Amino acid sequence: MIEARRLHILRAVADHGTVTAAAAALYLTPSAVSQQLAALEQETGHRLVERGARGVTLTAAGEILLAHTHTVLATLERAEAELAAYDAGTAGVVTVAAFATGIGLVVAPAIAALAATRPGIEVRVRDAEGDASLPMVLDRQVDVAVAVEYRGAPDADDRRLARVPLHAEPFDAVLPAGHPLAVRERVPLAGLAKDDWIGPYPGNPCHDVVVLACEFAGFEPRLTHSSDDFRAVVALAGAGAGVALVPRSALRGLDPAGAAVRPVDGTAPTRRVFAAVRRGAEGHPLIRPVLDALTEAAVQVHGGDRGPRVEG
Repeated sequence: MIEARRLHILRAVADHGTVTAAAAALYLTPSAVSQQLAALEQETGHRLVERGARGVTLTAAGEILLAHTHTVLATLERAEAELAAYDAGTAGVVTVAAFATGIGLVVAPAIAALAATRPGIEVRVRDAEGDASLPMVLDRQVDVAVAVEYRGAPDADDRRLARVPLHAEPFDAVLPAGHPLAVRERVPLAGLAKDDWIGPYPGNPCHDVVVLACEFAGFEPRLTHSSDDFRAVVALAGAGAGVALVPRSALRGLDPAGAAVRPVDGTAPTRRVFAAVRRGAEGHPLIRPVLDALTEAAVQVHGGDRGPRVEG
């Protein structure tokens, strides 16, 4: 008989690529993970992993078992959800990982709404970018991730996750007030090809949006200044240090002193925000109200622009 917790460990090793990284994500020791993998190989009668200088890879048998693992773990999540519904679960803790702007504009209003409609649900929030929050969901460190599309993100049809679209928002150009293009109502990105740029660090999903938008405009941005804090980005632009692309919601409430904020001419670069949970958990009686509250908060803030329908 195969133990489900060992399947969870197998998936973590496949996701993270090394025993050490999987152990850290699961709050286990590397030796414990290795022991569980060895036990799983004994249970199945097959060699499941190959260890190399660069980490761990699955054997053909391991890949077969991993494909079934996604289905088994999703079924167990669904079983937990149905049992919780049977028990009429109305109280409990739901953990949500979200990026800073998402916390302020979507997660916080959702918490306020839940306090009035579902006071038994306690939401605990962790600040994390999308490229970190999705692995946190898969590793069961949090229940819900509010994330954005980014290069390398799990596909919309990923068998491990169920996704709920929240909103799509454009990026606006932020220029020094004295920039020649600041007099324009809309700024063509190609006109900024020779400027110094201010942008997020590589790894931040917004970094990919900025770089790809500039590539589509025919140039590679000269990223001279780096910050993941959009307040700092706007301040640097206002000081004449360079130009930037900033999500429109991140500009709300900021003082753009010395900077000009203009829409991008043509098709604006866009970030698409979604909530994600482990597949099978989307119907959990504690998680479902949180997803609904996040969706409603996004509609209230962004006027219902949820972008293309993307679901798990």
